[in-house]
Amino acid sequence: MEKQPPKEIDARILALYREEATREQAFGLLMRHYKERLYWHVRKMVIDHDDTDDLLQNVFIKAWKGLANFREDSGLYTWLYRIATNECLSFLTSKRRRLFLPIGDISEELLGKLQASAPADGDQISYKLQQAVLKLPDKQRLVFNMKYYDDMTYEDISAVVGTSVGALKASYHHAVKKIESYLDNH
Repeated sequence: MEKQPPKEIDARILALYREEATREQAFGLLMRHYKERLYWHVRKMVIDHDDTDDLLQNVFIKAWKGLANFREDSGLYTWLYRIATNECLSFLTSKRRRLFLPIGDISEELLGKLQASAPADGDQISYKLQQAVLKLPDKQRLVFNMKYYDDMTYEDISAVVGTSVGALKASYHHAVKKIESYLDNH
């Protein structure tokens, strides 16, 4: 079966949503098409599978409630990424408060979760890269993940995080330098 381009899928989802009789079908298509990509976007930020599932559920609930107000000035993918990104940042901020951690010190807890979930066969290079990425500040980590892992354009990342393309390029560059430094020293 040929994979539909995202714009066609978005148009189909929105058309199904507009009709009362096909709204559930729209939600099913939305979930099937975007769940896996959003899962990995959230998982890279919060590391833990259970936390990721909870956040992903929140993302789809918010998306479903907000779909009637979707302005279509961006793709559904970008809009969903924005919701997921905000959920991740809120979750990490809330977790810092609950654990009474200073800003930026959530990385040690996330590293602990990463170590606990490390595969036994151990792709050491990938594991070291994940460790280095977790040392980055949250927003820099988001930019790095979206550019490196999700292969998003700076324009798409800009639409998700609301930052200029120039600032995103600088952020990505700094993230890469920090990761290289971490890998050289560990």
